[in-house]
Parts: sequence; C-alpha cells; structure tokens
Amino acid sequence: MALLAPKKKANHEMSSSLDLEMKVENKKESFLHYFRRNYMLYMFLAPAIILTIIFKYVPMYGAIIAFKDFSPMKGILGSDWVGFEHFRDFLTSPNFADIFMNTLKLSLYGLLLGFPVPIILALSLNQVRRAAIKKNIQLILYAPNFISVVVITGMLFIFFSPTGPVNSLLTTFLNGPIPFMTDPDYFRSIYILSGIWQAAGWSSIIYVAALANVDPQLHDAATIDGATLWQRIRHIDLPTLKPIMAVLFILGAGGIMAIGFEKAYLMQTSMNIPTSEIIPTYVYKVGLQAGDYAYSTAVGLFNSVINVVLLVFVNFVVKKLNEGEGLY
Repeated sequence: MALLAPKKKANHEMSSSLDLEMKVENKKESFLHYFRRNYMLYMFLAPAIILTIIFKYVPMYGAIIAFKDFSPMKGILGSDWVGFEHFRDFLTSPNFADIFMNTLKLSLYGLLLGFPVPIILALSLNQVRRAAIKKNIQLILYAPNFISVVVITGMLFIFFSPTGPVNSLLTTFLNGPIPFMTDPDYFRSIYILSGIWQAAGWSSIIYVAALANVDPQLHDAATIDGATLWQRIRHIDLPTLKPIMAVLFILGAGGIMAIGFEKAYLMQTSMNIPTSEIIPTYVYKVGLQAGDYAYSTAVGLFNSVINVVLLVFVNFVVKKLNEGEGLY
C-alpha cells in the first residue's frame, strides 16, 4: 500500500496536467474559431490600435532624454547619461514650489468647483418635459464648448479690460476700474469660472444620457407614494448617476496635473506671472523657447508621474468609499 500511494499521486498529477493542457487547447481553438468568425471586427479595430501605438507608445522612447545631457548633434543614444540630474535641478529650483502649487491649485479648484455643475445641469434638464424647450436649452449650454480657446481668452480680455463692460458696470459703485487681467489675485477665479462656463454644458451630456435610461414608471410610482422632487432625485436619479460620477471623478482627479497650457499661456501677462505660471507653460518656455529639451522633458515626465500616482490613489479611495466600484 505504501508503494501504491506515490503512484496514485503521480497519476493524479499527470491527469491534472493533461486536463490543464486540454483546457488551454480548447481555449485556443475557441479563440481561433471566434477570430475566424469575427475577423472583420478586429480589422475595424486595427487602425485605432496602430495609431495609438504610433502616436502614444512610440514617442515614449523620447522620454529617455530626460535622463541625458541631450544634444541634437549627438542624438538620443549618443548623448551623455546624467541620470536624475535634471529632476534634481527642477525640484531644487527657487520657483519649483510656486509653479507646482499654481498647477495644483488651478486643477484642484477647477475639479472641485466644476465637477458638480454638469450633474446639476443634467438633473435640471431631466425635469424639462417639453422637447423643443429642452433642445434649445441644450444648444445654449453646449455652444461654448465649440468656441476656440483663443476666442474665449480674447473675450475675457475684452469683458474684463479697464474700459470693458464689467468695469463699466463696477465703476458706478467703485472709485475706479479693477485690473482683473493683470492682478494675480483674480487670475485663478477668472480662469476656473470661465473654464466651467465653457465645459459644463458639454460635460453634462453623459449624465443626460444616463438619466434617459431611467424607467419613467419609477418616478410615477414615487410621485403616487407622495415623494417630493428632491426625494425622487435623491433615491432614483442620483443612484443611477453614481457609477458614472465615480469613473469621471477618478479620471478628473488623475488628470489634475495635466492641465493644458494654451489658456493659461494666453491669459498670462507680465504682472500676473506669480499665479499664472504653471508646469505646462514652464515646460513650453524652457523646452521650445529656450531649447533646453532634456530639462523640459524631465519636468514633463515628473508631471506625468504625479498624474499616475494621483490616479491610482484616487481610484483606491473611491473604491473603498463606493463599495468596490472604481475605474479598475
């Protein structure tokens, strides 16, 4: 009996390995069968994958220059390796704290103040029953999203100039005009509020689409039971939007440091630099204008790493607070 035990164990292990191999083969056959039957779907997907690889993954090779004393004459591989020297120079530079905090404040305040606005707009639009009125309101709300950033900035300079309509109205109550576009104290408020005005309507589309899938009978039943408008929104509409809100908040928080430089650069003046200089504008000036490609790449890579860390952290927190529902 003692001699038979190892044989039985060996036979069991052999049968387990054979079963595993058979399962792998069956999966391969099923995948090949599925691929042959739906190869056209993969052909439609192929251009998107190829473009993503070419324009998103291949350029990552250039990030190597962040760790080199890059010289265009020597090329990326021929340039001398300096390690983390550029990162150390940026982190120890006198203006690092101001640039980092300006970027963080603009993005964080914009997220916290702008995130609820599309939800409120979607809930409000959902209460409009007349289709014609609803379409006209949506057109008005979506229109700012299609205005160029350059045009938006030009409008801001016109409206908030010393002789503009805003100051013309304020001079009736104050002694003189307020330098909105040159005073550093007003830069963040104008930047964030104008961004919310431009993007809130378009951002509400996904919430409006989610609310369109809510069964009207739920609202009818709640109304019959005596539920108020706020109670119906709280117990029917908001639970429907909760998963979408979680995903969009994670994506928004993950892109906190990925603020675009166009609007900040266009609104930037020599007098509001203390609050308008952010990492993207700094990278543009150092990299493209000054030609220090290695240093600017290091700053941009540092910014990307912070974004990834924030994305992972916020997703972890949201999953803990949202019963395991997160981005991944």
